[in-house]
Amino acid sequence: MTFEWSVIWNALPSLWEGTKMTLYITVLGLVGGSVLGFVTGVITTYVKGPIKLSTLPIQVLAMIAKAYVLLIRGTPIVVQVMFIYFALPLLAGMRIDGESAAIFTLMVNSGAYIAEIVRGALQSVPKGLQEAGEAMGLPFHKILIYIIAPVAWRRMIPAMGNQCIISLKDSSLFIVIGVAELTRQGQEIIAGNFRSVEIWGAVAIIYLILTGIIALILRTVERRLRVV
Repeated sequence: MTFEWSVIWNALPSLWEGTKMTLYITVLGLVGGSVLGFVTGVITTYVKGPIKLSTLPIQVLAMIAKAYVLLIRGTPIVVQVMFIYFALPLLAGMRIDGESAAIFTLMVNSGAYIAEIVRGALQSVPKGLQEAGEAMGLPFHKILIYIIAPVAWRRMIPAMGNQCIISLKDSSLFIVIGVAELTRQGQEIIAGNFRSVEIWGAVAIIYLILTGIIALILRTVERRLRVV
């Protein structure tokens, strides 16, 4: 069997469409997951202590946040997307398209892992910084935003970069619900021309380029922020 470059050249338009869909799902999923993960991480880090009637709502919220992280990290993303795409519409009496299900699944999945990244970064910040802010009379939200967060952000960049790469590759699993991302496009091309070596090779190279760009960007950010 000979390797034909023309097969890849002819498939590039379809692969490009799949690449755009992969990036679309990954970016939206990570943006939503970052917001969800930051809020969850802050809650699981700072809401502690015995349950009191006055703090019952926030304690319940903390228990929900911990249960969410445990549930999502303990189940495969394929199971999560199958549940959201097939089971959730039956339970909620609503329809959801494949793209929305993929984005929502990636948001929920990455949010749980980002929550742990945030929690670890926040706990690594010396407690003296928070105490210094309290001594200055600052409210907690200002201490978190202006004192703790800048230090924690520098420490979570490497882990966040790793999560970006993982989420990008996880988007290939949405082939199970028929989303026309990069892997799905490659599969459909192969079904038409039976040139699996060329097409899967091209798909692998595209993923490698995308993950390489992410790694390069993060290296640049780390150097600029002098992350150690």
